Amino acid sequence: MNAETASAVTIPRATFASIVTERLRASIVNGSLKPGSQLSEVELATSFGVSRGPVREALQRLVQEGLLHSEPHRGVFVPVLTDEDVLDVYVAREALESAAIRSIISSGTTAVASESLDRLVTLMEKAESAGDWETVGNVDLEFHVALVDASGSPRLKRMFGTVISETRLCLGVLTADDARDDLVEEHRLISDAMKAGETEQALAVLKKHFDDAVVTLMRRQASVDAAPGKGVEELS
Repeated sequence: MNAETASAVTIPRATFASIVTERLRASIVNGSLKPGSQLSEVELATSFGVSRGPVREALQRLVQEGLLHSEPHRGVFVPVLTDEDVLDVYVAREALESAAIRSIISSGTTAVASESLDRLVTLMEKAESAGDWETVGNVDLEFHVALVDASGSPRLKRMFGTVISETRLCLGVLTADDARDDLVEEHRLISDAMKAGETEQALAVLKKHFDDAVVTLMRRQASVDAAPGKGVEELS
Protein backbone atom coordinates (compact mmCIF):
# COMPACT_ATOMS: atom_id res chain seq x y z
CA MET A 1 0.00 0.00 0.00
CA ASN A 2 1.55 3.33 -1.06
CA ALA A 3 1.26 6.61 0.84
CA GLU A 4 -1.46 7.95 -1.46
CA THR A 5 -3.59 4.84 -0.96
CA ALA A 6 -2.97 4.82 2.77
CA SER A 7 -4.10 8.42 3.11
CA ALA A 8 -7.42 7.50 1.55
CA VAL A 9 -8.11 4.74 4.07
CA THR A 10 -10.76 5.68 6.61
CA ILE A 11 -11.39 4.02 9.94
CA PRO A 12 -14.96 2.68 10.15
CA ARG A 13 -17.25 4.37 12.63
CA ALA A 14 -17.82 0.98 14.28
CA THR A 15 -14.10 0.83 15.09
CA PHE A 16 -14.20 4.23 16.77
CA ALA A 17 -17.26 3.13 18.74
CA SER A 18 -15.46 -0.01 19.91
CA ILE A 19 -12.39 1.97 20.98
CA VAL A 20 -14.49 4.46 22.94
CA THR A 21 -16.49 1.61 24.49
CA GLU A 22 -13.35 -0.16 25.68
CA ARG A 23 -11.81 3.02 27.10
CA LEU A 24 -14.98 3.97 28.95
CA ARG A 25 -15.53 0.42 30.20
CA ALA A 26 -12.01 0.36 31.62
CA SER A 27 -12.48 3.76 33.28
CA ILE A 28 -15.71 2.63 34.91
CA VAL A 29 -14.33 -0.70 36.10
CA ASN A 30 -11.06 0.70 37.48
CA GLY A 31 -12.87 3.49 39.29
CA SER A 32 -11.54 6.41 37.24
CA LEU A 33 -15.17 7.30 36.60
CA LYS A 34 -16.84 7.32 39.99
CA PRO A 35 -20.39 6.13 40.71
CA GLY A 36 -22.79 8.99 40.05
CA SER A 37 -20.60 10.61 37.38
CA GLN A 38 -22.58 12.05 34.47
CA LEU A 39 -21.19 11.53 30.97
CA SER A 40 -21.58 14.14 28.26
CA GLU A 41 -21.55 13.13 24.59
CA VAL A 42 -20.04 16.47 23.60
CA GLU A 43 -17.25 16.36 26.19
CA LEU A 44 -16.45 12.72 25.46
CA ALA A 45 -16.35 13.36 21.70
CA THR A 46 -13.90 16.21 22.26
CA SER A 47 -11.82 14.15 24.68
CA PHE A 48 -11.52 11.18 22.31
CA GLY A 49 -11.22 13.27 19.16
CA VAL A 50 -14.21 11.66 17.45
CA SER A 51 -17.69 12.72 16.38
CA ARG A 52 -20.69 12.28 18.67
CA GLY A 53 -21.97 9.26 16.70
CA PRO A 54 -19.40 6.72 17.95
CA VAL A 55 -19.70 8.14 21.47
CA ARG A 56 -23.47 7.76 21.42
CA GLU A 57 -23.10 4.16 20.22
CA ALA A 58 -20.53 3.42 22.94
CA LEU A 59 -22.79 4.82 25.64
CA GLN A 60 -25.71 2.73 24.37
CA ARG A 61 -23.58 -0.42 24.48
CA LEU A 62 -22.51 0.26 28.06
CA VAL A 63 -26.09 0.98 29.12
CA GLN A 64 -27.06 -2.42 27.70
CA GLU A 65 -24.20 -4.03 29.66
CA GLY A 66 -25.41 -2.42 32.87
CA LEU A 67 -22.22 -0.38 33.30
CA LEU A 68 -24.08 2.88 32.66
CA HIS A 69 -27.57 4.07 33.52
CA SER A 70 -29.68 6.28 31.26
CA GLU A 71 -32.23 8.64 32.79
CA PRO A 72 -34.76 10.31 30.44
CA HIS A 73 -34.28 14.09 30.14
CA ARG A 74 -31.24 13.92 32.45
CA GLY A 75 -28.51 11.96 30.72
CA VAL A 76 -26.22 8.98 31.20
CA PHE A 77 -24.60 8.19 34.54
CA VAL A 78 -22.27 5.67 36.14
CA PRO A 79 -24.65 3.72 38.42
CA VAL A 80 -24.49 4.08 42.17
CA LEU A 81 -24.91 0.52 43.41
CA THR A 82 -26.76 -0.15 46.63
CA ASP A 83 -26.27 -3.15 48.90
CA GLU A 84 -29.44 -4.56 47.34
CA ASP A 85 -27.91 -4.23 43.86
CA VAL A 86 -24.74 -6.04 44.92
CA LEU A 87 -26.73 -8.84 46.54
CA ASP A 88 -28.94 -9.15 43.46
CA VAL A 89 -25.94 -9.43 41.13
CA TYR A 90 -24.48 -12.27 43.19
CA VAL A 91 -27.83 -14.05 43.56
CA ALA A 92 -28.07 -14.02 39.76
CA ARG A 93 -24.49 -15.20 39.39
CA GLU A 94 -25.00 -18.06 41.82
CA ALA A 95 -28.08 -19.21 39.90
CA LEU A 96 -26.31 -19.10 36.54
CA GLU A 97 -23.03 -20.63 37.66
CA SER A 98 -24.77 -23.34 39.68
CA ALA A 99 -26.71 -24.28 36.55
CA ALA A 100 -23.43 -24.38 34.61
CA ILE A 101 -21.79 -26.66 37.19
CA ARG A 102 -24.73 -29.06 37.16
CA SER A 103 -24.72 -29.13 33.36
CA ILE A 104 -20.97 -29.78 33.12
CA ILE A 105 -20.97 -32.60 35.67
CA SER A 106 -24.13 -34.27 34.37
CA SER A 107 -22.86 -34.18 30.78
CA GLY A 108 -19.53 -35.77 31.71
CA THR A 109 -17.44 -32.89 30.35
CA THR A 110 -15.68 -32.07 33.62
CA ALA A 111 -12.25 -33.15 32.35
CA VAL A 112 -12.26 -30.56 29.58
CA ALA A 113 -13.72 -27.86 31.82
CA SER A 114 -11.30 -28.53 34.67
CA GLU A 115 -8.28 -28.33 32.38
CA SER A 116 -9.21 -24.74 31.57
CA LEU A 117 -10.20 -23.90 35.14
CA ASP A 118 -7.02 -25.41 36.64
CA ARG A 119 -4.89 -23.37 34.25
CA LEU A 120 -6.59 -20.19 35.44
CA VAL A 121 -6.25 -21.14 39.11
CA THR A 122 -2.52 -21.67 38.55
CA LEU A 123 -2.29 -18.17 37.07
CA MET A 124 -4.13 -16.81 40.10
CA GLU A 125 -1.75 -18.60 42.47
CA LYS A 126 1.29 -17.14 40.71
CA ALA A 127 -0.21 -13.65 40.78
CA GLU A 128 -1.11 -14.05 44.45
CA SER A 129 2.47 -15.07 45.28
CA ALA A 130 3.71 -11.96 43.49
CA GLY A 131 1.24 -9.74 45.32
CA ASP A 132 -0.34 -8.81 41.98
CA TRP A 133 -3.94 -8.49 43.14
CA GLU A 134 -5.08 -6.74 39.99
CA THR A 135 -4.17 -9.83 37.97
CA VAL A 136 -5.75 -12.07 40.60
CA GLY A 137 -8.99 -10.14 40.21
CA ASN A 138 -8.92 -10.24 36.42
CA VAL A 139 -8.18 -13.97 36.28
CA ASP A 140 -10.84 -14.56 38.94
CA LEU A 141 -13.45 -13.21 36.51
CA GLU A 142 -11.91 -15.22 33.65
CA PHE A 143 -12.37 -18.35 35.77
CA HIS A 144 -16.09 -17.73 36.16
CA VAL A 145 -16.53 -16.84 32.49
CA ALA A 146 -14.72 -20.07 31.54
CA LEU A 147 -16.93 -22.02 33.93
CA VAL A 148 -20.12 -20.81 32.26
CA ASP A 149 -18.62 -21.17 28.77
CA ALA A 150 -17.82 -24.81 29.54
CA SER A 151 -21.52 -25.52 30.03
CA GLY A 152 -21.98 -25.16 26.28
CA SER A 153 -25.25 -23.29 26.81
CA PRO A 154 -25.61 -20.22 24.57
CA ARG A 155 -28.39 -18.84 26.78
CA LEU A 156 -26.43 -19.20 30.01
CA LYS A 157 -23.48 -17.49 28.35
CA ARG A 158 -25.65 -14.68 27.02
CA MET A 159 -27.27 -14.00 30.39
CA PHE A 160 -23.95 -14.29 32.18
CA GLY A 161 -22.41 -11.67 29.89
CA THR A 162 -24.64 -9.00 31.40
CA VAL A 163 -24.15 -10.16 34.98
CA ILE A 164 -20.36 -10.32 34.71
CA SER A 165 -20.29 -6.73 33.44
CA GLU A 166 -22.28 -5.64 36.49
CA THR A 167 -19.87 -7.66 38.64
CA ARG A 168 -17.00 -5.57 37.26
CA LEU A 169 -18.92 -2.48 38.33
CA CYS A 170 -19.29 -3.92 41.84
CA LEU A 171 -15.60 -4.78 42.06
CA GLY A 172 -14.52 -1.27 41.06
CA VAL A 173 -14.70 -0.17 44.71
CA LEU A 174 -12.25 -2.81 45.97
CA THR A 175 -8.58 -2.27 46.78
CA ALA A 176 -5.69 -4.63 47.53
CA ASP A 177 -6.60 -4.29 51.22
CA ASP A 178 -9.81 -6.20 50.49
CA ALA A 179 -8.00 -9.32 49.23
CA ARG A 180 -9.14 -12.47 51.05
CA ASP A 181 -6.66 -15.16 52.09
CA ASP A 182 -8.92 -17.95 50.83
CA LEU A 183 -9.93 -16.31 47.54
CA VAL A 184 -7.68 -18.35 45.26
CA GLU A 185 -8.12 -21.56 47.25
CA GLU A 186 -11.90 -21.38 46.80
CA HIS A 187 -11.44 -21.50 43.04
CA ARG A 188 -9.18 -24.53 43.36
CA LEU A 189 -11.80 -26.27 45.53
CA ILE A 190 -14.55 -25.59 42.98
CA SER A 191 -12.48 -27.09 40.17
CA ASP A 192 -11.42 -30.10 42.27
CA ALA A 193 -15.01 -30.85 43.32
CA MET A 194 -16.13 -30.70 39.70
CA LYS A 195 -13.35 -33.09 38.63
CA ALA A 196 -14.49 -35.51 41.32
CA GLY A 197 -18.09 -35.24 40.14
CA GLU A 198 -19.13 -33.86 43.54
CA THR A 199 -21.90 -31.51 42.47
CA GLU A 200 -23.14 -30.52 45.92
CA GLN A 201 -19.61 -29.86 47.18
CA ALA A 202 -18.86 -27.64 44.19
CA LEU A 203 -22.12 -25.74 44.73
CA ALA A 204 -21.41 -25.33 48.45
CA VAL A 205 -17.97 -23.83 47.79
CA LEU A 206 -19.44 -21.56 45.10
CA LYS A 207 -22.07 -20.30 47.55
CA LYS A 208 -19.46 -19.60 50.23
CA HIS A 209 -17.31 -17.84 47.64
CA PHE A 210 -20.16 -15.53 46.70
CA ASP A 211 -21.36 -15.00 50.27
CA ASP A 212 -17.83 -13.90 51.23
CA ALA A 213 -17.67 -11.60 48.20
CA VAL A 214 -20.95 -9.90 49.11
CA VAL A 215 -19.79 -9.27 52.69
CA THR A 216 -16.49 -7.81 51.44
CA LEU A 217 -18.20 -5.59 48.87
CA MET A 218 -20.80 -4.27 51.30
CA ARG A 219 -18.11 -3.49 53.87
CA ARG A 220 -16.05 -1.62 51.30
CA GLN A 221 -19.01 0.28 49.85
CA ALA A 222 -19.94 1.48 53.33
CA SER A 223 -16.49 3.08 53.61
CA VAL A 224 -16.31 4.63 50.15
CA ASP A 225 -16.38 8.41 50.23
CA ALA A 226 -19.05 9.88 47.95
CA ALA A 227 -16.53 12.07 46.16
CA PRO A 228 -17.44 13.75 42.83
CA GLY A 229 -16.43 11.82 39.72
CA LYS A 230 -13.51 12.65 37.51
CA GLY A 231 -14.05 14.74 34.44
CA VAL A 232 -13.96 13.23 30.99
CA GLU A 233 -10.87 15.25 30.13
CA GLU A 234 -8.90 12.76 32.25
CA LEU A 235 -9.95 9.80 30.11
CA SER A 236 -8.16 10.57 26.86
